[in-house]
Amino acid sequence: MTKPMTITEKILASHADLEFVAPGDLIKVRVDLALANDITAPLAIRVFHRTGRSQVFDPRKVALVADHFVPNKDIPSAEQSKIMRTFARDQGIVHYYEPGDGGVEHVILPEKGLVIPGDLVIGADSHTCTYGALGAFSSGVGSTDLGVIMATGRTWLKVPPSIRVDYEGKLRHWVGGKDLILYTLGLLGVEGANYKSLEFSGETIHALPMDQRLTMCNMAVEGGAKNGIVEPDEITMAYVSGRSGRKPEVFRSDTDARYEKVLKIDVSAMEPQVAVPHSPDNVKPVSQVGHVALDQVFIGSCTNGRLEDLRVASGILKGKSVAKGTRFIVLPGSAEVYRQALREGILETLLDAGAVIGPPSCGPCLGGHLGILADGERALSTSNRNFLGRMGHVGSEVYLASPAVAAASAILGRIGSPDEV
Repeated sequence: MTKPMTITEKILASHADLEFVAPGDLIKVRVDLALANDITAPLAIRVFHRTGRSQVFDPRKVALVADHFVPNKDIPSAEQSKIMRTFARDQGIVHYYEPGDGGVEHVILPEKGLVIPGDLVIGADSHTCTYGALGAFSSGVGSTDLGVIMATGRTWLKVPPSIRVDYEGKLRHWVGGKDLILYTLGLLGVEGANYKSLEFSGETIHALPMDQRLTMCNMAVEGGAKNGIVEPDEITMAYVSGRSGRKPEVFRSDTDARYEKVLKIDVSAMEPQVAVPHSPDNVKPVSQVGHVALDQVFIGSCTNGRLEDLRVASGILKGKSVAKGTRFIVLPGSAEVYRQALREGILETLLDAGAVIGPPSCGPCLGGHLGILADGERALSTSNRNFLGRMGHVGSEVYLASPAVAAASAILGRIGSPDEV
């Protein structure tokens, strides 16, 4: 008789060529896609050369994306990008992207069909866990591991125990995936899922569009999780259809699979959530945040820089203006998002409201460029982290929320609910 497994365990077993794996097992797995960016790739490339290999394991299964410091903000970042660009050219890397046809790595990889259900993806970036929204196992590693993976196409993993989070009920207006994951982080804490798999399930999740599932899995790592994942369904298959020529492999958790614990969350009374400084798990309902005046609002990043995020913001800002004294920065997550937002008039609406539209880039999220905070400044961001000094000066403050709350707050000049505008 086949032993029961979770979806994460099944994907790992398949890629280890094993019939069964259990939490705690150390396994060696095949990697379907190895990912690095302009910060992590140069280190990984150095390690790759030290392995003695002359060619990556498969130039079609390595993705290199310039997104953190692009367009290059200074000479060191230009040198970093040059190392990656040269390596991609010399190795014949098929999936190399920089401004023009690229964007933020965790936005463009699903968009371009590079990840499909059943894949195992390893990236030298902590938010590689984003792709679990597609029913794939995806996780971040250090550049040393990634360099070896580029050489061999394999890595070792310890099978994580799973926590299932069941969301039930109908979401209220203005409440979505960002609010669900912030609320969940408030329950779990930033260490509550350390080296565990967070499996998001329930009727609420399977009614969510793909962009909001991507947001949730993106922030699984903020609870310490090894990966976040959602079982594939009709929405998943509709999303990947036409994006990839590969055939998806659909895995689902067995009904009697073993979980370390199961959390049940009724979403019916949930209001928009805000993470206040200086941690993603320091979460409050927007109505309980109090009066927080804002110097800057940022919409973008691998968490909420997708087309639907810009649509929501545009709908709230149409015919309105950003508050005097508040900077409003919008970075579309990819060239395709930018292009479609232009076609739909979204960018014009945001510009009319007083937004600054920048190129697809991680930018302010990591305190990189295009929106650094000064001492004493406060920002509301749709990104994933609000640690001390995350977006600039250690004397600044970062609050996290959804694009809906961000748009409303830009109008108000303080943190507030869309219902107020």
